Amino acid sequence: MAAPIFDRVAIIGIGLIGSSLARVIRRDNPATHIVACARHADTLASVRRLEIADETTDDPVAAVAGADLVVLATPLSAYAAIAARIAPALKPGAIITDVGSVKEAAIRDIAPALPAGVHFVPGHPVAGTEHSGPEAGFAEMFADRWCILTPLENGDPEAVAKVTALWQLAKMKVVTMPADHHDKVLAVTSHLPHLIAYTIVGTATELGNDLQSEVVAYSAGGFRDFTRIAASDPVMWRDIFLANSDAVLELLQRFSEDLTALQRAIRRGDGETLHKWFTNTRAIRRSIIEAKQA
Repeated sequence: MAAPIFDRVAIIGIGLIGSSLARVIRRDNPATHIVACARHADTLASVRRLEIADETTDDPVAAVAGADLVVLATPLSAYAAIAARIAPALKPGAIITDVGSVKEAAIRDIAPALPAGVHFVPGHPVAGTEHSGPEAGFAEMFADRWCILTPLENGDPEAVAKVTALWQLAKMKVVTMPADHHDKVLAVTSHLPHLIAYTIVGTATELGNDLQSEVVAYSAGGFRDFTRIAASDPVMWRDIFLANSDAVLELLQRFSEDLTALQRAIRRGDGETLHKWFTNTRAIRRSIIEAKQA
C-alpha cells in the first residue's frame, strides 16, 4: 500500500470527477482523511451512502480547515467566489488544485485570492463520461488518460510534484504545458466537438415529430455518439464556452470555412475533394487508436 501523498484532502464539488478522485484516494491511500463538500444535501447523502469520504459538509470554509490539499471540482463559474471564501481558512503550505477544462480562466479566478504560502497547481484530468453526480464516479476512469498541469511561473516545484504524484496514483499520464496552450489544444480536442454535438442534437429536436421519432428509432453510430456527447453536464459546458470563448470562436471560424468548402464540393459533385478530405481525416483516427486514446 502506497504511503499517503496527503494526510487530509478537501474535495469541493463531488460530482463525476471529484467522486472518482475520492475513490482513487480511498483505494490507494486509505489513511488519507477525505472531506467532501457540496451544496446539495442529497449529493452529500449519496457520498455518505457510498462511503467515499470521511466527512461531508456544505460549507467550503469548514471543508478546507487543516487540509493539505484542496481540489476544486465545481463548475468554472464558481471558482472566483469559492477561492475568495476559503482563502482565509487555508493553512500555510496547503496546495490548491482544480480539474477545470479552461486553465487561463482558472488562474485568473483563483490565484489572486490565495494568501502567501499557499500553492496553486492548476490541473485538468482529461477524462470523463456524459454522466454526473457522485454515483457516476469510478476510480478506473482516469487510467491511461492524460492529466495536464499548467504550473504558474513562480509555482512551487514540490507542490507540482505532489499533484503529479496524485494523478499518477490514479494511473494517469501527467504532462505540463502553458495555460494558454492548453486552452487552444482543448478547444480543438474537446470544446468544439461538444459544441458541434450540441448543435446537431439541437437541430434534430427541431424536426417534425414523425422525423424525430425515426431519428431516435434508427440512431446508429454517428448520431448516437453525438447524443452521448451532448448529454454532458450543461452547466459545466456553458462555463467552458464562456471561459474559453476566444479559442473556441477562432476555431469555430476555421471550422465554418472548412464546412463551407465541403458544402461547395457536395453541391458541385466534386468527389475528388471529398475523397481527399475523408482520407486525411481517417488518418487522424488511426493515430488516436495508436496512441491508445480511443
